[in-house]
Amino acid sequence: MDKKHALAYFLEDLWTKGFKLSDEDVRFIYFGKNSTNATEWKTIIAVRTTLKVQQKFDPSFFISVLEHIAKPHINSKRQAYQSIEKRLYSASSE
Repeated sequence: MDKKHALAYFLEDLWTKGFKLSDEDVRFIYFGKNSTNATEWKTIIAVRTTLKVQQKFDPSFFISVLEHIAKPHINSKRQAYQSIEKRLYSASSE
């Protein structure tokens, strides 16, 4: 898979699996990616997390996850997922 287009392939794969994001949702995903200067893999993780936790695409949840993991000290998928899990756990225990 071409890393430059990983996000596009991921979104297309969601479509083929029956998860239909609207054009507006897709534009927002790319807007979020560009505004946070996030990498494609971090954007994919943010989309996956949003869909898993919210059971739908929630733009505000997506952007909060993306802003959280777009930080430069998160260098791996494992770190991103651990950081998200820690944040979700601390939010649910408050």
